[in-house]
Amino acid sequence: MKRVLLEKPRDHVSVVRFNEPDRMNPMNFAMVEDLYGVLAEVSGDNDCKVVILTGAGAGFCSGMDLDDTGLPPGSDGLPMSRIATLAMDYMAGIVPALKGMRQPVIGAINGPAVGGGFCVALGCDIRVAATSSCFKGAGIINGLTGTELGISWLLPRMVGLSRANEILLTGRKVSAEEAERIGLVSRVVEDGALMETCLEMAAAICELSTHGVAMTKKVLWSNLETASLDAAIEMESRNQLLVRLTTNNLAEFLKARSEGRKPVYED
Repeated sequence: MKRVLLEKPRDHVSVVRFNEPDRMNPMNFAMVEDLYGVLAEVSGDNDCKVVILTGAGAGFCSGMDLDDTGLPPGSDGLPMSRIATLAMDYMAGIVPALKGMRQPVIGAINGPAVGGGFCVALGCDIRVAATSSCFKGAGIINGLTGTELGISWLLPRMVGLSRANEILLTGRKVSAEEAERIGLVSRVVEDGALMETCLEMAAAICELSTHGVAMTKKVLWSNLETASLDAAIEMESRNQLLVRLTTNNLAEFLKARSEGRKPVYED
């Protein structure tokens, strides 16, 4: 059984699906290795403009597989101290891998996103949640820490420090309704409408300039780490100028508007 599926339900849209539904799609090293491979394949697919990440069955991702974690690739012959470091680095690299994709990633959160699954959801550029979904840290409940895979950096930036601290220090469950209210997800829809909603969002993005979308994603992520407003504006200006001077997109928009049609951006 493939632990991560790749589907192409519409032109220019790829759906990446965790595929162990009977266990709510846990993260073990075999699954994460498959995920890296699928993300690399999709990122290198020049026909793909938008990615949707979701889970099979009733869960998005239940986090670390505590029953059958396995070993990270490349650990043969290493002592336990080095295997432990390799394991953490391997798991933690998933969120940067999502960030580094050229295409925007829409997280279709179809059920519980727990522990590492919560972190992976935060690595998506957009999150749309089904009403049955929820978010919960796991490490703090398991006697470990509540901070892993970048969540201590991402969550405070999304919902504010006080809310992030409370969620991660208590390990409580955040419902879909609360997630929308505090800005963790952009919208909540009925379970049966989740994938269609995400596909419609993806289709709308596909009508835009692929280059413009990719550069927008790059600047949005980069400016989370920028130290000042002036530096952020400088990056925005350079990227805006780059797209304007290296494409005919603006001229195409003006022409399409005068002709009463949708623009066709060739970048």
